[in-house]
Amino acid sequence: MNHWESFLEPYKQAVDELKIKLKGMRTQFQLQYTHSPIEFVTGRVKPIASILDKANEKSVPLEKLASDMQDIAGLRMMCQFVDDIEKVVELLRQRKDFIIIEEKDYISNKKQSGYRSYHVIIEYPVETIKGEKRILAEIQIRTLAMNFWATVEHSLNYKYQGQFPKEIQNRLQRAAEAAFRLDEEMSEIREEIQEAQAFFQEKKEDQMKDKSKERSSRRKNYGDSH
Repeated sequence: MNHWESFLEPYKQAVDELKIKLKGMRTQFQLQYTHSPIEFVTGRVKPIASILDKANEKSVPLEKLASDMQDIAGLRMMCQFVDDIEKVVELLRQRKDFIIIEEKDYISNKKQSGYRSYHVIIEYPVETIKGEKRILAEIQIRTLAMNFWATVEHSLNYKYQGQFPKEIQNRLQRAAEAAFRLDEEMSEIREEIQEAQAFFQEKKEDQMKDKSKERSSRRKNYGDSH
């Protein structure tokens, strides 16, 4: 167990650091009062059992996990619209704190199962007490609809061990197409959606300002009465 803890620690550090950095990109868009192509960011280190299962499935020797398994450290960046995905990918390409070593476009070239997502494999430097350690990490960029489908498919995959009954397989493929059509419809009315979101945000901020003024007024009146 100690071996796994020491092996996975740099990956945990990488996920923590990358989550902060990628969330920071979203915050910068918000501060500029412009639409953020990033809805939210999540991250995880693959559980040991999943690492062993995948290593066995892909015939990866344990001594080559660091070089041959790209998704031990995994990040997901969610977007509202399909068009936002390319914007996020371009932002990642411009960064200087990691190196992109591979891109996999499963949106233009969906998997047979119906899976859609854009994967960016990076090499990220982690500073440890023994010096710099470069590790591989996978960043998945997808819409909320794509993520919902992928999450359901992942759960069913565990249940059926990849051997889906034909009926379930057909339903999943139809659901994947329905999710993609939803994304396309949302893209058609993105301008109206963004205007509504901006209006909601502005109204929310006005309400917060009004509440702040009320609290200040109460404190002033309380001070005057004493």
